[in-house]
Amino acid sequence: MGSLHYGSDQPDVAVFRKDKTLDRLADMFNVAQFVSFAPAIDGPAQQFCRIAGVEANHQFESVADAIQTLFERSSEGTVNIRSFSAQQTQSREFIYGVDTAASAVNAVERISSEGAFTIVNETIDVSDGGVSGVVMGDVVEFRPDMTPRGVEKPGFARLPTGWAVHLFRTVYGVDVDFAGGRNGRLEFSLHPKPRGWKQDNVIFWEHSEDLLPTGLVKVDWPNDFSRMIGDKAYGLLIADICGVPVPKTTVIGRRVAPFSFGQETGFQEVWIRTSPREQVPGKFTTARGWRDPFALLQAEDADGSAISSVLSQKSVAARWSGAAIETSSGTLLVEGIEGTGDRFMLGLADPEPVPENVLSMVRDAYDRLRGFLGAVRFEWVFDGVMLWIVQLHSGASVSDGDTIVPGEASNWVDFNVTQGLEALRSLSASLKSDTGVTLDRRIGLTSHLADVLRKAGIPTRVSAR
Repeated sequence: MGSLHYGSDQPDVAVFRKDKTLDRLADMFNVAQFVSFAPAIDGPAQQFCRIAGVEANHQFESVADAIQTLFERSSEGTVNIRSFSAQQTQSREFIYGVDTAASAVNAVERISSEGAFTIVNETIDVSDGGVSGVVMGDVVEFRPDMTPRGVEKPGFARLPTGWAVHLFRTVYGVDVDFAGGRNGRLEFSLHPKPRGWKQDNVIFWEHSEDLLPTGLVKVDWPNDFSRMIGDKAYGLLIADICGVPVPKTTVIGRRVAPFSFGQETGFQEVWIRTSPREQVPGKFTTARGWRDPFALLQAEDADGSAISSVLSQKSVAARWSGAAIETSSGTLLVEGIEGTGDRFMLGLADPEPVPENVLSMVRDAYDRLRGFLGAVRFEWVFDGVMLWIVQLHSGASVSDGDTIVPGEASNWVDFNVTQGLEALRSLSASLKSDTGVTLDRRIGLTSHLADVLRKAGIPTRVSAR
């Protein structure tokens, strides 16, 4: 059989070929199952293959036999076909989601007759609750619902490599070896169930020795991954990775299997906390004691657009509770109340003088978190011995003193704080532009009332009366 077969006896042009590069990658890593073909005088000639349960680069009797075997072992029951020229790195025709072996064979034969190479690989669902991304040295960037090239668009998560490994182990129960990215750039995808020719949870797609400078890793959110598991869940997971005490928390998500992290508090009682895609201060349920999470989701977010998960979190014997923010002037503001802090956060109770030993613990937690993350805001509970972090958000506050949200307005609307959080939320949603809010009295700058105003971006001040 005559063929344009590039093997070891050919010039080093083969280094540019996508299928040979993929075959070399498979020597070190798990890759998506594939078989490749070269154009030949009497039809496509098989080049490389990596298929689960089949010897590496096994030569099948025919194109149809090779592709049928790939179909039988593909998790999605479909394949993709990439075409390329021998000396060009740019791909030519790409066919996604071919659902029959006969259609795939016809496509390979047609493309081969046009003088192009083909790679037929199993389709990998990037919307299965896993993530795709890139590791480069000490940085991992990743997101759900996209290929590794998705990190070229806004919305990806960025973590130090060690943190990303910790996070993936916690969320997916998978230990990821990113050693191949220490001295280069490594594209990967992580999946809830095993994939690829080695049937592992992690697929590696491309490796290069290019190592671009990454600088400091800025860890912040929301991002597309934090939106998938819930803003509250992500913040607490980051706090746990940073090494500050977080109560034992089980995350019951819409798209990811339940996972747990944190430390035992000594209590079996739990709090149920909804975890929206992005922070919505005080809107969704936080309740003491167990509640049916599925009934809760159905009642508060039936279409699944707002709440990503429900948290079951071990209770803490609250001696003092409160919150801490970094103000716009860069100072740490700590506010709290004796006992549980729900009334304070809802604006139903004023801050109380927090004991100095508790303030010291809050400052220590803030210093540790800020050292890793930069400016942060968090809610805390003190049980008489330990300080626990029960919410964490990145970024400083725009508030300072009696200015909740800075800015000028042509019109000012008075608001009586005793009307409560939901009345303030309704008011902020109804105001026309160039309208500000004047509060009748001071509120806690760390309360949900202040959070609502800050998220709405409405100029807000406290009445001088």
